[in-house]
Amino acid sequence: MADRGFYARFGKRALDVALLLLALPLLLPLAALTAAVVALCLGRPLLFAQERAGLHGRPFRLFKFRTLREGPGSDAERLTTAGRVLRALALDEIPQAWNILKGEMSLVGPRPLPPAYLPLYSPREWLRLSVRPGLAGLAQSKGRNAVPWAERLEWDARYAEAPPRLATDLGILLACVLCVLRGQGVAAAGHATMPALSAERGGGR
Repeated sequence: MADRGFYARFGKRALDVALLLLALPLLLPLAALTAAVVALCLGRPLLFAQERAGLHGRPFRLFKFRTLREGPGSDAERLTTAGRVLRALALDEIPQAWNILKGEMSLVGPRPLPPAYLPLYSPREWLRLSVRPGLAGLAQSKGRNAVPWAERLEWDARYAEAPPRLATDLGILLACVLCVLRGQGVAAAGHATMPALSAERGGGR
């Protein structure tokens, strides 16, 4: 494991807070607009919360704007047109600013996944849990949800084992923004977002 220097211990957290504060004039009206769309198209509750595995596998509650209508059916069946647009523009992810401010997430890091996936990781893939999960990750910068699981988890491991660098994190943020603007990788083929990890691996490693 690479030695963690000043940026990893102090600068990365400072970058998270500084960029969020700078983005507030944009985030607040976007959050208000997104909340209004969710309220109009889906009703309440506006937010969706789900337990995810954070740093060292510790669980935390991740927040998103709701994009699925309530009731029976698969995610693909319950995903509304409005929800599809919110996901494509990543507006449903705005509430994770709160997770970042609380220190549960970072702006850049492997995307936090459900704790149920933990037994499915290979020893190398467990490296992704050695860094704080992020809003944007190296795997997402390669194509968001269009990146297959094996490749996605390998990119996460590479990010975790590399020395943390400001230039790397800024480059990942920029690449993820470009993916969103291009509408790239919103969902894996035939899925609302991605297939479950257990489904892709047949329930094992």
